[in-house]
Amino acid sequence: MDRNHYRFRTVWTLSAPAATVYGALERIEDYPRWWPQVREVARLDDTTGIVTIRSVLPYDLTFTLREGRRDRENGVLEAGLSGDIDGWARWTVTDLGAHGCAAHYEQEADVRARLLRVLAVPGRPLFRANHALMLRAGRRGLEAHLQAV
Repeated sequence: MDRNHYRFRTVWTLSAPAATVYGALERIEDYPRWWPQVREVARLDDTTGIVTIRSVLPYDLTFTLREGRRDRENGVLEAGLSGDIDGWARWTVTDLGAHGCAAHYEQEADVRARLLRVLAVPGRPLFRANHALMLRAGRRGLEAHLQAV
């Protein structure tokens, strides 16, 4: 196993309709408004942006996000990542009827940031926990954002 390779999977159950959640997730430039750990998004064009994130650990990760697939009908958003992390991320939003929707998040990435590579073995559990905290805050932030809109 490559100590710098990560796979993440999570599901957010949200009370909003799938189309509304999909609409919020496709507007990456709005993430800093509702997701505290997404510090900055600078759009380069309609399909590419520079993203800076930081969770609990005092370390910023910056990467280029490039749209790979945008499929509203099937609720899929995919993007390639390159920079401090290289890989891909995917949202799949599915309707749960009267219960709202589920937003499935998947990510596979290789860490390229030098310090994180050096700390890969002792830091791995901490890096995974950091990511989990970031995703938990993102779900809460999106839910609040959608209720306010």
